Amino acid sequence: MSTSESAPRTDNSPISKTDEEWRRELTPEEYYVLRQAGTERPFTGEYHDSHAQGVYQCRACGHELFTSNEKFDSHCGWPSFWAPLAEERVRYIKDNTLGMQRVEVRCARCDSHLGHVFEGEGYGTPTDQRYCINSVSMKLVPAPEPAPTD
Repeated sequence: MSTSESAPRTDNSPISKTDEEWRRELTPEEYYVLRQAGTERPFTGEYHDSHAQGVYQCRACGHELFTSNEKFDSHCGWPSFWAPLAEERVRYIKDNTLGMQRVEVRCARCDSHLGHVFEGEGYGTPTDQRYCINSVSMKLVPAPEPAPTD
């Protein structure tokens, strides 16, 4: 390959788009949550009570973030996971808004807001963490159906 050619884009390559591009590609609700760090109403999201198997991707860029293996029922109104697919899939930002000290979780690839992570709540998960993620921030890619055995 010559030096004038660009390197192939990998799954972890950062995505940078203008605000106008994001507004064109996302619905108003997706834009509000993903790009303006909003929060969907509790118990209204598509995945808050889902037990489907698969991989949860960032709705904005398709980056794989969580799997159903780490999802658990926290009954908080939003999908909850005890760990991301891999630490490098997400990034963390201190969030002192609304008079609280929280840790915001963002997609490491496109910097979209996903939700927050909380520690020490006693859910009995392997990490004692709860990634409280907005359904609208993700899309579930269902696991393939097992092949029938004859």
